Amino acid sequence: MHTKDFNILVAGLQHVGYAETICTEMETSAKVRGTGIAKRSPEYVANKMLEGKAVIALHKDGTWAGFCYIETWSHGEFVANSGLIVNPIYRKAGLAKAIKFKIFDLSREKYPDAKIFGLTTGLAVMKINSDLGYEPVTYSQLTQDENFWKGCQSCVNYDILMSKNRQNCMCTAMLYDPEEKKAEEAERLKKITHKATLLQRIEAKLRSLKMVVAGLI
Repeated sequence: MHTKDFNILVAGLQHVGYAETICTEMETSAKVRGTGIAKRSPEYVANKMLEGKAVIALHKDGTWAGFCYIETWSHGEFVANSGLIVNPIYRKAGLAKAIKFKIFDLSREKYPDAKIFGLTTGLAVMKINSDLGYEPVTYSQLTQDENFWKGCQSCVNYDILMSKNRQNCMCTAMLYDPEEKKAEEAERLKKITHKATLLQRIEAKLRSLKMVVAGLI
């Protein structure tokens, strides 16, 4: 089975009926992994769909296959792609990566100047985030919006988080900073331009030398 067997699209009103199933699978999956998760209600997930801030994957036969949604913090300065989940019967098909790329593109489209961050214990998610350009960061570089951290209260590791004054926990923090990426791209283009200019100067010098040599013959 491959990602071509699925439709990965921005969720909407027609997908609200999947909300309860998605929330149940999120909680079940967290228990199986033995990791924490900030719980979300079916109403919360459904609202994300209605706002156009979620991505859903459906098998071509209509079966729910995966999901992820966008949350904004600090007045839109920070964005999180949260609740990534894949239906167990469709795992190992590359869906998690495809969904993450889709929700990342949606986040960049809706919030082009926002920093996109994630907290995860999953190595696979860390790898996907890295492929998207995220960098590991300290918790102090994430949003300090109290509402975000309140969402961690339902996590089994919340006591650990608070005992460390929200400076560290079981999750790895990763961040995509569009301003840093712009600076990196500008520097890359600068180097390319410099190399091109240098090459042009060398070519001009060679042409000049050829003309001198031709004049001596």
